[in-house]
This record gives sequence, structure tokens and C-alpha cells, in this order.
Amino acid sequence: MNYFIEGLQGSGKSTLVRRLSEKYADHKAICEGEYSPVELAWCAYVSRQQYDEILDKYSEIRSEIEEKSFEEGDHRVICYTKIITDIPGFHKDLEQYEIYNGQIDFDSFKKIVLERFRRWDTDNNIFECSLFQNIVEDMILFRNFSDEQILDFYKEVKEALEGRDYQIMYLETSDIAANIDVIRKERSDDKGNEMWYPLMIGYFDNSPYALARNKSGHEAMLEHLGHRQELELRICREIFDGKFTLLKSKDYSLL
Repeated sequence: MNYFIEGLQGSGKSTLVRRLSEKYADHKAICEGEYSPVELAWCAYVSRQQYDEILDKYSEIRSEIEEKSFEEGDHRVICYTKIITDIPGFHKDLEQYEIYNGQIDFDSFKKIVLERFRRWDTDNNIFECSLFQNIVEDMILFRNFSDEQILDFYKEVKEALEGRDYQIMYLETSDIAANIDVIRKERSDDKGNEMWYPLMIGYFDNSPYALARNKSGHEAMLEHLGHRQELELRICREIFDGKFTLLKSKDYSLL
């Protein structure tokens, strides 16, 4: 069995991943930024030529890059956010090779995502936000896709996952604002300076979706998250019926 842990930011995904890992000791937990056969968040996806160019450009940390790189056909996945370096601009440079945030055309995006789901052949995994969050955010905020277009995409995802043994564990949030407030405090430095929230609000405010609708700020972001949760739950019910378990965020038990 494989588990996809899904839900909004602050819903408790990391905690659920940990609890499932404790319950199923034979399962492997795969979190954002780590190498995953089904998810590319916080990873660079590059051709062989691009990979060689990156190794040449950052030759002083070549071994660190190679250690965090994985071969997939004629491409390489570089888990660059797991590389600790003080080289100026390294992480910003590698960020341009991510597939999300509208950085590649949709046909290429769709091909990469579906082919990786089809090739996935491991078992006993616990995946943190590897099915919905990054894909849905990309489609809403950077491609301005309608709900129906996103639902159609997930019909193809389900087909790509045919034959796999998996369950989606979705953490439904009843108070999105309160959860965001908790994250803001948790992800601040020891002087109380917020580290996560400014990035999150900037990510939303500068997205094509927000700019096209003249939306910005905290309330607009909460509205977007509310819509995203409704859509993800609709995807679960209409497309992955029988393949998902709905849990109340921070108020559930694992039998």
C-alpha cells in the first residue's frame, strides 16, 4: 500500500506522515524536496546537457550535486534545495529548472507528470503533498485553468495510476485562517521574524491568477486556499472515489 498525504498548508500533513511512518515501519516517507518517483517539488528537472553545464558551472560543489542527483532516462533530477552551500545565486539558479509555476508549457508539464506516474513502480511509500498541492497550485495560479480543466487532467492522472495500490489521506481544514496563523508563528526565526509567510503571500500576489483579477493580500489568499480545498475534495469524490480517506485536520485517529 502507498499513501498520498494531502491537504492545505498547515493542515498537519507532516505530522500525519510521521504518524503513519511510526505505524508502518516498513514504509518509506518521502517529503517535499527529497527525491520522489512521483513529485518534482523543490527539484530541478534537467536534460543531460543542462546537467553537465550545471556541474561545470558549480564545479567546486560537483560531488554534492552528484550526490543529490538521480537519473531518469535522458533527464536528471537534482534535489538542489537539499544542497547546503554559500555559493551566491546557486539555489536561485537551479530554481529556474523546476517544472512548476508556469515555467514550462502545459503540454511538456503534462507529459512529465503523467509519464512519471506511469513509470512509478515502487511500493510501501508515504508521499507528502505529491498528488495535489503543487500541481493544483500551478494550474490555478499560473495557468488560470478552470476547475473543469483541472478535473479533466486528474482523470488522466487516475488512468496513469491504474494498477497501483494507493490511498489518498486528505486532511480537511475547517479554519484555514487559524491554520495559517499557526504556521506563521512556527516558521519564524528566534527573534519572531516571519520566514514563511512573506514568501507565501508574495507567491500568491505575484501569480498570473491574482494579477489578472487584481487580487492581493491575506484575505484574497485565504479565499484562494478555500477554493483550492473545495476543488481537491471534489477531485477526491468525483475521480478517486474509493481511493481516498477524509480526515479532519488535527482531529483524527489512526486505527
